[in-house]
Amino acid sequence: MIDRNAKVLLIYTGGTIGMVENAETGALEPFNFSHLRSNMPEIKRLNFNVETYLFDPPIDSSDMSLSVWQQMTQVIEEHYDEYDGFVILHGTDTMAYTASVLGLMLGNLTKPVILTGSQLPIGKLRTDGKENLITALEIAADKDAAGRPIVPELCVYMQNLLMRGNRTTKINANNFSAFTSPNYPYLGEAGLNIRYNDQFILKPDYGKPVYFNYAMDPHMVILKLFPGISEEVVRAHLGIPGLKGVVLETYGTGNSPIYPWFTDLLHNAIERGIVIVNVTQCLYGGVEMHRYENGQRLEKLGVVSGYDITTEAALAKLMILFGEGRTPAEVNRLMPVSLRGELTVRV
Repeated sequence: MIDRNAKVLLIYTGGTIGMVENAETGALEPFNFSHLRSNMPEIKRLNFNVETYLFDPPIDSSDMSLSVWQQMTQVIEEHYDEYDGFVILHGTDTMAYTASVLGLMLGNLTKPVILTGSQLPIGKLRTDGKENLITALEIAADKDAAGRPIVPELCVYMQNLLMRGNRTTKINANNFSAFTSPNYPYLGEAGLNIRYNDQFILKPDYGKPVYFNYAMDPHMVILKLFPGISEEVVRAHLGIPGLKGVVLETYGTGNSPIYPWFTDLLHNAIERGIVIVNVTQCLYGGVEMHRYENGQRLEKLGVVSGYDITTEAALAKLMILFGEGRTPAEVNRLMPVSLRGELTVRV
């Protein structure tokens, strides 16, 4: 049920969706979002109010940074009480990283924040941008019979699928179906109607306020294992000055080599207070370090299981937990705990 008096803030950060082709040069250029209704007449048919906020200049999503994430959070906080929901237009290349970070920065959300974008510019005839934008706006304005938002959490909407933001990953560079939520059900699917899977949607505590977390620590690294990886490569990663956290992308259910030099380097890093989180390189499934001897060795060293968390969400979680000033012991304890539905612990 869409409230005709609802107000949604459309935040344009940049990305392919906001581009139009210059008729003279053929180059893609951002169109003026202050003239959104004339560029997209479909918005005039929405039965609620849409207002816009523009990042100036627009940001290529490849240039995404901690300061831009903080800026996005600040915009939402400053306008939180004025609007019923928010839609963020974002480039698809780093959207899963942004969704994972914001999904953890915005605590106890009571309103929808929907990230969307497109693979083709909105000015192209075959663009996927118009449907993504219109449906994301409708989801942001949608309420239940009690007048509360149906999806009060940080989500990604792309190509008919509504997904929890900190569960998403980009899987295709060319197709419209560019994103998936590999280890968590879709929150909704858009067809003739928008069908919500209510049982999978986070329910906030309406008796408590939303809170905004700006603190992040950038001293993290992703280390992806591969057969033949050298001691020099691992040593270089673990020896980065100021390093606090490592997302260790392992094989299968959390396995790694157990060469003496490898386990010694991990042990020494953990002894120095570096938190190492084990995530699988596989798209589906998760880490179960107890299943094989090699995984058990990692567990005994003090490597933390990420279960089915994505690499993007593991990185975001390390940044935020250390940004809060937590000790390595506290981060070790909280990494395998679901804070915003970012992982599922299976025992």
